[in-house]
Amino acid sequence: MKVLVTGAAGFIGNHLAKRLLDDGYDVVGIDNLNDYYDPSLKQARLERILGRAGFRDVRLDISDKAALEACFATHEPDYVVNLAAQAGVRFSLDSPDSYVQSNLVGFANILEACRGHEVKHLVYASTSSIYGANRKMPYAETDTTDHQLNLYSASKKANEAMAHAYSHLFHIPCTGLRFFTVYGDWGRPDMAFFKFANAIMKGEPIDVYNCGEMTRDFTYVGDIVEGIMRVIPKLPQADPDWDAKAPALGRSGVAPYKIYNIGCGKPVTLMHYIEVLERCLGRTAQKNMLPMQAGDVVDTCSDVGELAAATGYAPETSVEEGMTRFAEWYKSYYKFD
Repeated sequence: MKVLVTGAAGFIGNHLAKRLLDDGYDVVGIDNLNDYYDPSLKQARLERILGRAGFRDVRLDISDKAALEACFATHEPDYVVNLAAQAGVRFSLDSPDSYVQSNLVGFANILEACRGHEVKHLVYASTSSIYGANRKMPYAETDTTDHQLNLYSASKKANEAMAHAYSHLFHIPCTGLRFFTVYGDWGRPDMAFFKFANAIMKGEPIDVYNCGEMTRDFTYVGDIVEGIMRVIPKLPQADPDWDAKAPALGRSGVAPYKIYNIGCGKPVTLMHYIEVLERCLGRTAQKNMLPMQAGDVVDTCSDVGELAAATGYAPETSVEEGMTRFAEWYKSYYKFD
């Protein structure tokens, strides 16, 4: 079977592409290698899979509709996993246009390509940020997502609505995955754990927002990939128990469409997370305590019961184990003793 993965040079996308190849799938990897962060890191990720049997490397931007259509026509994928997106909460405050182009225009192009080429299943990345101002914990797929706090999460909420419409109109099985604070080796330099490591190893202070008094459902990238692998062959069905006169949030009776949380389900405090990173790197951080940032939330925690029931998903990696793997990779890649 052939899987098209967008964002194949990205953090999660590259881990997924490698796992798919390891498991015997053919993979078409799309990426535009943009400069949102260091393109050399993206290229280094790609080097892990370039030249492998069954892998096709395609350089394009998903906002280029003609190029994307040509790619689908040439490679005819069975499944599509869309992980290409403009990520980051804080960057959306300064560069909203990039979110519109990649996350809205680009995603619309993905949907159109799936519509035109009889893709068996579209799996796409959403985000835990979609729960917005909601403070009910843990977050469940049936909770409201009407109170967005930043453009990034708003664009992902739009993706979920767009996917549902296409699923209903054109019978495209679509599954959205709400990722919870993914971390690990080969990570993104714009993410907190990576920024912390950079600063700690250079002897520079780290910015700790809300004075560290918040919790996150930190999820190791390997557990995320395991969840995606389990979802790909799990084609969603319309919910026969859905009541159009009393519609339940997070469910659909009119489309082969599904939303799942994909996290660890065991949140830890930001300060504990930093302490684990300090131990793994063998250095102590200088901490610059700052107030809460605009667009951020105090806590996140995932209810992964639906994904577990449907696929047997059971995240296994503790923060201590996952951070050890990240620190080992980080020191090796950047050549720290």
